[in-house]
Amino acid sequence: MKNAVIGNNKQKANLIVLGAVPRLLYLLQQSSSSLELRTECSVVLGSLAMGTENNIKSLVDCHIIPALLQGLLCPDLIFIEACLRCLRTVFISPVTPVQLLYTDPTVIPHLMSLLSRSQRTQEYITQIFSHCCKTPEHQTVLFNHGAIQNIAPLLISPSYKVRMQALKCFSVLAYENTQVSMTLVNVLVDGELLSQVFVRMMQRDQPIEMQLTAAKCLTYMCRAGAIKTDDSCIVLKTLPCLVRMCSKEHLLEERVEGAETLAYLMEPDVELQRIASTTDHLVAMLADYFKYPSSVSAITDIKRLDHDLKHAHELRQAAFKLYASLGSNDEDIRKKITETENMMDRIVSGLSESSIKVRLAAVRCLHSLSRSVQQLRTSFHDHAVWKPLMKLLQNAPDEVLVMASSTLCNLLLEFSPSKEPILESGVIELLCSLTQSDSPALRVNGIWALMNMAFQADQKVKVEIVRCLGTEQLFRLLSDPDTNVLMKTLGLLRNLLSTRPHIDQIMSSHGKQIMQAVTLILEAEHSIEVKEQTLCILANIGDGNTAKDLIMTNDDMLQKIKYYMGHSNVKLQLAATFCISNLIWNEEDGKGSGSQGSQERQDKLREMGFVDILHKLTQAPDSSLSDRAKTAMQQYLA
Repeated sequence: MKNAVIGNNKQKANLIVLGAVPRLLYLLQQSSSSLELRTECSVVLGSLAMGTENNIKSLVDCHIIPALLQGLLCPDLIFIEACLRCLRTVFISPVTPVQLLYTDPTVIPHLMSLLSRSQRTQEYITQIFSHCCKTPEHQTVLFNHGAIQNIAPLLISPSYKVRMQALKCFSVLAYENTQVSMTLVNVLVDGELLSQVFVRMMQRDQPIEMQLTAAKCLTYMCRAGAIKTDDSCIVLKTLPCLVRMCSKEHLLEERVEGAETLAYLMEPDVELQRIASTTDHLVAMLADYFKYPSSVSAITDIKRLDHDLKHAHELRQAAFKLYASLGSNDEDIRKKITETENMMDRIVSGLSESSIKVRLAAVRCLHSLSRSVQQLRTSFHDHAVWKPLMKLLQNAPDEVLVMASSTLCNLLLEFSPSKEPILESGVIELLCSLTQSDSPALRVNGIWALMNMAFQADQKVKVEIVRCLGTEQLFRLLSDPDTNVLMKTLGLLRNLLSTRPHIDQIMSSHGKQIMQAVTLILEAEHSIEVKEQTLCILANIGDGNTAKDLIMTNDDMLQKIKYYMGHSNVKLQLAATFCISNLIWNEEDGKGSGSQGSQERQDKLREMGFVDILHKLTQAPDSSLSDRAKTAMQQYLA
C-alpha cells in the first residue's frame, strides 16, 4: 500500500473509498500489533494525508487525530516520530479544525515533554504549534505550558528546519500579545538576548523565509509594546529588512508579506513612517506592485507565472495597505504618494475590484490620503474620487463601509471641492440610513458626515437634512449609548442652528422637542464635553430673534444656565455665560425680538440674579471668562 500511494493522488483516493482508513487506524491502535506494523500504518496514513483536502476531511472524520495523539504515549521513538509526522501533515491543512489539539488538556504538556527526544520531534511539534495557534486563548495555553522556555533553545539548533519552525512559533505566539512579548524581551538563548538572535536571523546571508519571519517576531514585539519604536533593532535592522522584501527580485509571497508586515510595524509611529518613506525609494518601489506580478528572473517556469497572475491582486492589496500606513500622518509623504505615477487612478480602480480585500485596502489608502487638506483640494478633486466612493457605499460589508464613510466625512469638509457634487448626488439619504446601523462606528460616521455637511450650509441643505433624518431619529441619536454618536449629533444640531434666520426657522418647527432634548442632557450624567456642546447649542438658540423666547419663557432652563455659570469647570462657565450674553444682547430697535424687547429681557434676568453672577465673574481668574462677563455687563450699561 505504501508504495502504491506515494505521489499518486488517484491511488490515495481509491484506497480511502475502499475503506482503508478505519482498518489502518484499527491496526495502529491494537496493542497486539507489532511496532513495525503500527509504524507502517502511520506512514501510510501520513501519505494519504499528503493528498487533497478531501483526503484530509476523510481522515479527520475517521477520528485520526485522537488515535495518533494516543500513539504518542508509546515509548518507541521511531513510532512517535511517524505519528507526529502524520499529525503535522493533518494539522497544516486549512480544513482541519485546530481546536482538536486542545480538546484533551494533557496533550500540550505531553508534546512539550517530547521536544527533547530528537530533531524530528522538535521540527514536527513546533510546526504543529505554529499552525494551531490561532487565538489569544491558544497563545495563553501554550505560554502557560512553558512554550517559551521549551522552544527558545531550538533557535540555535544545528538543523535549519528546527530553527525555522521554532522561529515561526515565536511569531504566532507574540502577535498582538503583550504578555508573551514582554516575556520574550528578557529571554536568553545560550547567553544571548532573544532579540539579538532574531537580529542575526535577519542578516542578508540567511534564507529569505528566515529573514522575514525574524522581522515579523521583532515587529510583533514592538507593536505589543515590548520594544520601543526607536530601538536600533527596529530602526536599523527590522525596518530595512522589511523594505528589502518589497523589491521586485523577491517572490510574490515574500513581497506581500514584507509589505503587510512593514505596514503593521509603522502604523502607529510617524517617525518610522518618515524613515521608511526615505529608505530604498520605497514609495516608487511599491508602484511596481501594480505592474508585474513576478520579476523576469523569477519566471523560470510557466507554473510560477500562472500562480503569480492568479495572485497579483494580493500584491495590490499589500501595496495599498502600505501606502495607507505610510501616509497616515505626514503631509510630505502623502504628497509623494499621490505624485507616484497614476497613483490616484490605481486607487480609483482598486475601489471597484472584484476582490473585497483589495477594495478594503484601496479605501484605507484613500482614507489615509484624505486627511490632507492639500490632497482634498487637488488630486481628490481632479480624479473625482467621490464617484467610485459613493458607489462603494451602496452595498458593502461593514468593514468597507466604516472606512468608506470615514473618507466621505473628510470629503464633505467645507474646504473640499468635492462637497458640492457629493451633495447633488443624493448622499443625504445614504448617510441618514447609516445613522440607523447597529454598528456604533457606522452611526458615528453617518452623523459625522452630516455634521460636516451642515457646517455653514445653505438653508436648503439644512432643511433637507432635518427632513431626511426625521426628528424622531435625531432625538434617538441624542440618547445614543455611544458618547461619540451623542457628541457628533450635538455637533450636527449646533451646525444646523447657526445664522439667525435658520435658528428661528428650525426652532419654530422643532423648538419644543429640541428644548426637551437639551433639558434631558443637562440633567443626565454626561461628560463635561457633552454638556459644553449642549450649552453651546443653547447659546445659538439664544442668538435667534424669535427663538430666544423659548429660553426666556422657560424658567427651569434659565435656572440651569445660572447653575452652570457657577460650575467648577471653566469650559461650562464660559458656555453658560455665552448663553446669557446672547439673551441680553441689545437690539437696535428696542423691541426687535418678538414679545420681549431686550429691556424686558434684561429686567427679568436682573431679577433672577444674573447681574450679580456676571459681576462676580468679571473677577474670575480665567481671562477669557472674565472678558466674556465684562462684555455681557456692558450690554446692561448700553
